[in-house]
Amino acid sequence: MSETTPIPQPGAAQPASPLVVNVQYVKDLSFEVPGAPQIYTHLRAAPRVDINLDVQARRITEGQNAFEVTLSIRAEATEVPAAGNGGTAAEPGARVFLAELAYSGVFTLQGLPDNAVEPVLLVECPRILFPFARNILADVTRDGGFPPVLLQPIDFVALWQQRRAQMAANDTVPAAV
Repeated sequence: MSETTPIPQPGAAQPASPLVVNVQYVKDLSFEVPGAPQIYTHLRAAPRVDINLDVQARRITEGQNAFEVTLSIRAEATEVPAAGNGGTAAEPGARVFLAELAYSGVFTLQGLPDNAVEPVLLVECPRILFPFARNILADVTRDGGFPPVLLQPIDFVALWQQRRAQMAANDTVPAAV
């Protein structure tokens, strides 16, 4: 037996996509170099960069299927203590820079079962936003006079599962969706 795929007819309604990206935008961006300009002359080694990442989702208007998803990234770089200064590896040095980015998108969900809404908002939508946020963070740190911060790929499924486990441990209901 052979299967045939119907040929779309002109003017025929196409099935609606379950996930529509309406717009993406920088919601907030901050880059600080508190020790400038001296930091550029005495920084001898690549700084240690700590990354914090969070995903939030909220319904824009009650009763509608439009959601704002925000990917928040905080990159804080500190000087690595010199071995000869009596510092240990556990002691952080002075802050070199702080970059904070909130990158958002407005998404419309259509025809999804209720149990699929949360994973789409907290896994699939951040996957769409991540490459753009990654580029912005790399550009801003490079433009700030430092090597670009290049984020490695993020496992948003694992982050979502961690969030679910924390909520289950605290016996709370997700307030973000």
